[in-house]
Amino acid sequence: MDIGTIVSWLLVIFVIFYIIRIFNTLVLYKNRFENAFAQIEVQLKRRYDLIPNLVEATKAYLSHEKETLEAVISARNDAASGLKAAAQDPSNPSAIAKLASQEGILQNALGRLNVVVEAYPDLKANDTIMQLNEELTSTENRVAFARQAFNDAVTEYNAYKQSFPQNFFAPTFGHKQDASLLEFEDSAAIQEAPKVQF
Repeated sequence: MDIGTIVSWLLVIFVIFYIIRIFNTLVLYKNRFENAFAQIEVQLKRRYDLIPNLVEATKAYLSHEKETLEAVISARNDAASGLKAAAQDPSNPSAIAKLASQEGILQNALGRLNVVVEAYPDLKANDTIMQLNEELTSTENRVAFARQAFNDAVTEYNAYKQSFPQNFFAPTFGHKQDASLLEFEDSAAIQEAPKVQF
């Protein structure tokens, strides 16, 4: 074999290994953002489990505010179903957008509940309510951190996938669409945990 043939074979081998590396890196980054979404899922499920307890603890004091309590539970159930749909495919932009919208509705419902509860000093001083409030605030912080990690992983995946030459190979390897960030409608208010003080 002459030197030209050897160089040609080395170049072909290099290109093959480079393409394999692109494929493996796309898989790695996709797995990272899917795992990051799983962490959000864990925290949101924890919050969804706390909300019925909160509503149940406030029912005796707020029996005349049935509409507010029902709105919280309805928003919680909608958000939980949105989470389930998004968890099936965290790379689906419409599922992520729907979850973000439903989370915004839930935040508004919890805010309305907070306004109603503020009028009841006995309720605000209740030990169970205080404990639930503390757990809810802690969970909101965990959701914020998990969401940040997810958005970082999505950004890393999208940046790699959109770069040349990966953008040429990504669709061929099954990475056709970009992953979506999980952004809530009211991003300014999201910067701090909701104030559900009782």
